[in-house]
Amino acid sequence: MSASLPEQVLGFLRRQGLAAADETPAAEALPGGVSSDIWRVDLRIGPVCVKRALPRLRVAQLWEAPVERNRYERRWLQTAAAAVPGIAPRVLAHDESGLFAMEFLGRLPLWKAELRAGRADPRFARAVGERIAAVHAATAGRADAARDFATDAIFRAIRLEPYLLAAASAHPALAPTLEALAARTAATRLALVHGDVSPKNILVGPGGPVFLDAECAWYGDPAFDLAFCLNHLLLKCLWVPESRDGFLACFDALAGGYLEGVSWEPRARFEARAAALLPGLLLARVDGKSPVEYLTAAADRERVRRAAGAMLGSPPATLAQLRDRWRAS
Repeated sequence: MSASLPEQVLGFLRRQGLAAADETPAAEALPGGVSSDIWRVDLRIGPVCVKRALPRLRVAQLWEAPVERNRYERRWLQTAAAAVPGIAPRVLAHDESGLFAMEFLGRLPLWKAELRAGRADPRFARAVGERIAAVHAATAGRADAARDFATDAIFRAIRLEPYLLAAASAHPALAPTLEALAARTAATRLALVHGDVSPKNILVGPGGPVFLDAECAWYGDPAFDLAFCLNHLLLKCLWVPESRDGFLACFDALAGGYLEGVSWEPRARFEARAAALLPGLLLARVDGKSPVEYLTAAADRERVRRAAGAMLGSPPATLAQLRDRWRAS
């Protein structure tokens, strides 16, 4: 929809030299975000995308988060692009007010829309796994990345608390396991984590997956990114049940592509950690602060609770075991 660009945003564009002093560009508020305001701005130099973090997220439950996460998102885009060219939009300008501008990539389809239409492409899924693993491998053990993304408090506020810990509050019998998963995740600092690797944040670009919305960027446990994305492929089996086999093939392809890139620790240890974490994230997407919007049937939500509860009680050792248990649930 067309929108009047806030003076703060227009002033930012002028100060950064992207908009001329006499320029009042047309703007469009882009849909889909719960945590930020995002605009397409049609400048004389061409269209750009401007993003501003919100202090309170647009969800039903009260969910507040520090706006400085915008700074770390911008840094993730830059760091990831240095490791894997083309993985993210190019950052054009930023300041310390919580705004940054990046290139506008046009109307590329979101992977979520492709999955909703039942188009399950294991080759694309594998590329998602390969690219995010490459970022993890490029930043693993780097003191500069650990310093630049020391965002433990932000990650707790927008990931651990609203997901694992909120699910623990909803399920007292599972609370010790969920709290232990949150504690282990928080204490594991190995590589630069995106924190929101979801189909809604991945564009289907002509050169492969393009990752957006890295507001949760954190130097921590890379298993979180893999488990977070694979979780969505399982949930899509309930959203588009006729495409279940295709989504599970994407699950295998993404996991396989990712695991081949694990170089910073023994692969089996990493995989076991991701497989143990994933059921907690499954449960969080029905009983956390940000439930997926498409699981509206009570029977589907109950299926997730049963499957996740069983796997939290007896964690699978591998992602293939987890996939088989989900299929049989």
